[in-house]
Amino acid sequence: MRQTISTAPIPCGPRPFVILCYKNFPVAHHVSHIGLGVSALNTAKVLRSKGINADVWAILGAKTIADRIKTSPIRPTHIVIGAPWIPTLDLQVLVFGHPDIEFSVVCHSNVGFLQNDPQAITNFRQDLALEQGALNFRAAGNSQRLCSWIESAYERPCLWLPNLYFLDRQDPVYRRPWNGSFLRIGAFGAVRALKNLTSAAAAALKLAEGLHVQLEFHISVGRVEGGTTVVRALRAMLENVPCVSLVEDPWFQWPQFRQVIRSMDLLMQPSYTESFNMVTADGAAESIPSVVSDAIDWAPNDWKADVDDALDIAKTAQYLLHHMHAGAEGFRALQKHNRDGARAWMEYLES
Repeated sequence: MRQTISTAPIPCGPRPFVILCYKNFPVAHHVSHIGLGVSALNTAKVLRSKGINADVWAILGAKTIADRIKTSPIRPTHIVIGAPWIPTLDLQVLVFGHPDIEFSVVCHSNVGFLQNDPQAITNFRQDLALEQGALNFRAAGNSQRLCSWIESAYERPCLWLPNLYFLDRQDPVYRRPWNGSFLRIGAFGAVRALKNLTSAAAAALKLAEGLHVQLEFHISVGRVEGGTTVVRALRAMLENVPCVSLVEDPWFQWPQFRQVIRSMDLLMQPSYTESFNMVTADGAAESIPSVVSDAIDWAPNDWKADVDDALDIAKTAQYLLHHMHAGAEGFRALQKHNRDGARAWMEYLES
């Protein structure tokens, strides 16, 4: 009898079902004012656009993950935890208790910002050790710079799983260059010293004086981290200055925040250190340019200024205000970041 050889594809496991977890005290459903929640939502949307089944879980700890696994109508194949905040011993129970699920913890910051969270450093170093002793756990970072440092300094692998940002259009909005007597600049996000908001405010003051315009300088308040020193410094710099008003906006939920971003003429994020920077991505998605530092490596080079030179920040800001395609360039740069980042995610999920 003639033997036939089957050409049917070899089964290669279940279709990936990825869960992105973030720590959320109010446990809002998906729509969150917490940056890690917004990041998880955007990454899930991009993965879904690539044909990957993905969902977001707002959690309070390892027990929440275990409970959600039991009640999930579809068993996850991958669970990705944003930031190393779960104690490694609790994480170990999850990893060894569910050997059919691939777990990973993504360090959410580059090295500089980790100085604000020594416990995260401790947890992540223990997570690196857990990876050595487990078959279904990976330590990861959302910053290529952090991953390179981990691999060089600790001689341990560190997977790159970057933040992705969902764009609901294929082409940017081409906005008219600013030309007027009133200027709105936003320096939004967590009020931390490493965000370098005083340099941004100093540049805005120089811009208002140089352009002879009335300027509103917007910051986010209501979730001040690391004390009130930065806000007090901004008030001291700008109070009673005739041409500049400091506007302290509440911490909006993300859909409303996108509308606020769209109302700005320019954004400033001259951070000393970053791993992605969601606010700059919000601006790029709305074709609103930002003055940034080279820490935000995916942004266009034309957007970058000397982080410790307020006059250079002001000079870059003035250039972007009069550059017709500055916002569109940011949109295209974010698209490229998404393409590169999505490839990294797909390699992880298909491996």
